[in-house]
Amino acid sequence: MRPLSTVIKTLAVLDVLSSSPRGMRLPEIASAMNLSRPTAYQRLLTLIEAGWVEQDEDMRYRLSMHACRLAASALEHADLGTRTQPVLEELVRKVGETASLAVLDRGLPCIVSRVDTESLLRAEQKIGTTLSLEGSASGRVLAAFADEATLARLKASGEPFASEEVLAAVRIDGYAISSGYTRSGVIAIAAPIFDIRHRCLATLSLVMPETRFKLEAFKEPLLEAAAVITSIQQGKHR
Repeated sequence: MRPLSTVIKTLAVLDVLSSSPRGMRLPEIASAMNLSRPTAYQRLLTLIEAGWVEQDEDMRYRLSMHACRLAASALEHADLGTRTQPVLEELVRKVGETASLAVLDRGLPCIVSRVDTESLLRAEQKIGTTLSLEGSASGRVLAAFADEATLARLKASGEPFASEEVLAAVRIDGYAISSGYTRSGVIAIAAPIFDIRHRCLATLSLVMPETRFKLEAFKEPLLEAAAVITSIQQGKHR
C-alpha cells in the first residue's frame, strides 16, 4: 500500500506555517508552496476543519493550539515531558544558562523543550527551531551516537555531517561543542540521552553567548543532568 499523497501535501502546509514567526496570508502560503491560491485555500480549509489551523483578526492563517497539545503528548509518549522538566530547571538554576532538549525530526535536530536563563543576554532558540547536523552541538551528538538504521537515513537525506574525526571525538568525550559558525557569537554544548535499548533518543544542551562559555564549568553539570534524563527514560529513576 502507498501513503495518501493528498494528505501528505495538505499536511505540508503545517510545516510552512510553523516556519513563520507569525501568521501568514493566503498569497504568502501559496507562494511558499508554489501552489495556486485556490489549491492553497482548499488545503487550509481542510486543516481548519480538522482543528489544526485558524485565522487571526488580521485574516492571517496560523497553527492552532491543537498542535501544542499533540506536541506535549508526543513528549510524554517519549518520556521527555513533565518528568524531565525539573531536570532542565535544576540545570539552569545550577549553571545560569539556557537548557534545551532536541530530537531528530525529519533528519534534523529540533528543539522540543527549553528552559530559559533569567539573564538578559541569552541565545534565542524557540521550541520547534531546527538545527544543523554538521555544526550544531546537538546535531553532532545525534550523528555521532546514531544507530546504523538512523545513520543510513541521515546520510540518504543529503544533509552535511561533521567530519568523522569530529564525530569520533564526540563519542570519546561523551559530549559535543558547536562549531560556532551556525550562529555568530553563540556557542552550545550537548550530551546524548539514551533509551532503554541504548539508542540515542535526544540531546540535552546548554546554549549561551561565547563570552560566557567555560567548558569546565558546564561539562559536568550537563553530563550529570543528561545521565538523570537517561535513567528516567530507561525507567531506572523514580
